[in-house]
Amino acid sequence: MRLLRALLLVKLGAWVGMVVAAAIAKRAIPSRGDEESDELALVAIFDGIDLKSRAAAFRGGSMFSWFGGIAVDLREATLSPPATLAVTTLCGGIAIRVPPGWRIESTARAVWGGVSDDVPEPDDPNAPTLVVNGLALFGGI
Repeated sequence: MRLLRALLLVKLGAWVGMVVAAAIAKRAIPSRGDEESDELALVAIFDGIDLKSRAAAFRGGSMFSWFGGIAVDLREATLSPPATLAVTTLCGGIAIRVPPGWRIESTARAVWGGVSDDVPEPDDPNAPTLVVNGLALFGGI
């Protein structure tokens, strides 16, 4: 019984430490970018971001979610190759919607989470390509 109680306290301490670290990071790391931005640096910690981009020359950027979620709709944006998105989620989620004519090259990986790329391959070999690199830890991309 003593061992079980010690393990529970360690687990509780780890979660409390993670929540405190996330709260501190929320104050320290600003989120940048709006509907017209060509580059994004979105940060959602204990929060949610819903962005519909109308960028004239979208080049990519970064997205970080920790106990939060980010939803970005790029269907009205124009891609400016080479465009790269670096995405990371910890106990959260990131959803990216792209128009049907874009090609997605993803190297995103998941650890106790999931990564899904449901974009059909375009017929045009010269289709604009968005490169997505990232990690989902206890979350989803």
